Amino acid sequence: MQAHDQTTDPLARERGHLAASRSALRAMRADAEALDIRDVTANWVNAAVLERQIGERVKSLADLAHTPLFFGRLDYLHAPGADQAEGAGGEQFYIGRRHVHDADGDPMVIDWRAPVSQPFYRASKKDPMDIALRRRFGYTGGDLTAYEDEHLSDPAEDERASKLLQREIERPRVGPMRDIVATIQPEQDEIVRGGLSGSVCVQGGPGTGKTAVGLHRVAYLLYAHRERLARTGTLVIGPNASFLHYIEQVLPALGELEVKQATVDDLVAHVEVRGTDDSAAALVKGDARMARVLRAAVRSHVTLPAEPVVVVRGSRRWRIPAYELEEIVSELLARDIRYGAARDALPQRIAHAVLVRMEQAGEAPDDRVQDAVARNAAVKAAVKAIWPPVDPAKLVLRLLSDAEFLAAHAEGVLSEDEQKAILWTKPARSVKSAKWSAADAVLIDEATDLVSRTHSLGHVVLDEAQDLSPMQYRAVGRRCTTGSATVLGDLAQGTTPWATRSWAEALGHLGKADAVVEELTAGFRVPREVIAYASRLLPDIAPGLTEVASVRESPGSLAVRRATKRGAPAPDAADLDAACLEACAESLRQEGSIGLIAADARIPALAKALTAAGITYLSPGEETTPDTRLTLVPASLAKGLEYDYVVLDEPAAVVDGEPDERTGLRRLYVALTRAVSGLIVVHSAPLPPQLA
Repeated sequence: MQAHDQTTDPLARERGHLAASRSALRAMRADAEALDIRDVTANWVNAAVLERQIGERVKSLADLAHTPLFFGRLDYLHAPGADQAEGAGGEQFYIGRRHVHDADGDPMVIDWRAPVSQPFYRASKKDPMDIALRRRFGYTGGDLTAYEDEHLSDPAEDERASKLLQREIERPRVGPMRDIVATIQPEQDEIVRGGLSGSVCVQGGPGTGKTAVGLHRVAYLLYAHRERLARTGTLVIGPNASFLHYIEQVLPALGELEVKQATVDDLVAHVEVRGTDDSAAALVKGDARMARVLRAAVRSHVTLPAEPVVVVRGSRRWRIPAYELEEIVSELLARDIRYGAARDALPQRIAHAVLVRMEQAGEAPDDRVQDAVARNAAVKAAVKAIWPPVDPAKLVLRLLSDAEFLAAHAEGVLSEDEQKAILWTKPARSVKSAKWSAADAVLIDEATDLVSRTHSLGHVVLDEAQDLSPMQYRAVGRRCTTGSATVLGDLAQGTTPWATRSWAEALGHLGKADAVVEELTAGFRVPREVIAYASRLLPDIAPGLTEVASVRESPGSLAVRRATKRGAPAPDAADLDAACLEACAESLRQEGSIGLIAADARIPALAKALTAAGITYLSPGEETTPDTRLTLVPASLAKGLEYDYVVLDEPAAVVDGEPDERTGLRRLYVALTRAVSGLIVVHSAPLPPQLA
């Protein structure tokens, strides 16, 4: 492997290609802006759709000043697809975030997702994949300043780690999450390029890049299956709004603007959430058995008919006896279709029975007659009595308010204690006045799906999945029943009382039991010293889980400090605050973002101390600026976020802030693994014994 600095002539040629590529991209954008659609649209609706598509195309062709158009080059030994035996000459391809072509349509930059780009991520000395040379480029800002060559088919050259690749991985993280398109590793690329038809679950410890892999997988699928996914839609689901804000620029940087983002709470927002559950109630409400209770409660509204239906048409009366109506109703129940769909089918079934009698009497009714009979007042009255409409929110309200109604449908499913745990002590009078919890909203979503089918998307990415309850998994699964899913998470970072115990169980609730489970164990973000320190917790929080092996060795990246004044018998709160501020000031002397992570209960005191010291700070999700690089992070919101330097305040308080020790230690594991370059742990109370 050869590295080259900015004084070499080849570098000047590569800069020339970069300048020419930028010029070509500007021309592509100008062509898109100049498109005249007046002669190709038949009406204003088509014109509006086409205009929106052109607008999105123009946006996707933006030349971002600090985002290199290409980051690599591949020199093939032979032209891809050519017969190698014939000795056809090789070709050269520049690999970048998007496709760029010149005025003649010849490619100047190849999209990283194209098949011809794959060897950039997969080729090695052992398997060169017909690559003579792989070149990586180094940038400072938007300027090309260096390159590095690997002659993969040259047996005389040894395989060595890429310094430019390492530098890109370790580049300071200021602002929102960025793409990893220049640094995707072979095991990550294999997941990214998986087919659309299959679902995949990625178990990855801190710093293994699972979130980035999931986002790049969406970008790849949109490239490979654009027409299909344009029809069916894609969705990225994250744990909270702060996390979504942090990742929201990744896909647009790759030219993908149509992917929607949401939290699970957003998906199930049928009612306003104003209440909270204690852990006992939340555990029961999140249990998959609640789906059986809800199904029984919905179907209980169906009443088998006791009276015949008599339809009067002109001078004739057509009678459908109760036993025949009962057969129709029983058949619809046995088909187990949605409650609302069956209710819609019932009047047509009754009308069909009437038409059979008409035909037997010598009449020749057609479809219009059947529709008219289905709308007959007697038929409507029968349907209302037999199969009344169900309001999902009112149904859940009754289950949580009416002990007898709940007992009738939870018998043999929930114990008496479990039923008591979810019953409201003060029943609400109406859907609007009820103080619904987040778990209640998921129950309403389940009931809504039992009444009418939820719309399914083509592909869903579910991040931080380990914290979902079985009922939340079902809610997500409903959004991809006819599509596929990419599930991302880390069992060791589950911090809810209902945290996922195994991926097999979780995928079953999601409806994707056949999903392939992949494990990422190579860490690229967290320094080796830091991840080793945090991994001391693994035997207690996730026995049997593989420890992340970080590729980043960074001596001095971990410091653990006791906050006491010299000679003092015991520390006090002022000592802890002062030690945290000192650690923050020290970290701010470094380049990059700083996260001060603390137990939620400690946040007000630290905010006050920072303000008094004149140190400006942000809340999670707010974008860092050159003047304000410190974010004050409650431990409950730290998951999924990352900072160049982290100051962790009082680990014992993080553990004590959770309802049980295992959850507390998992929360601490999350907090310990947010650092990219350095971690300072400040404590006054004794450290948890696992870390001591």
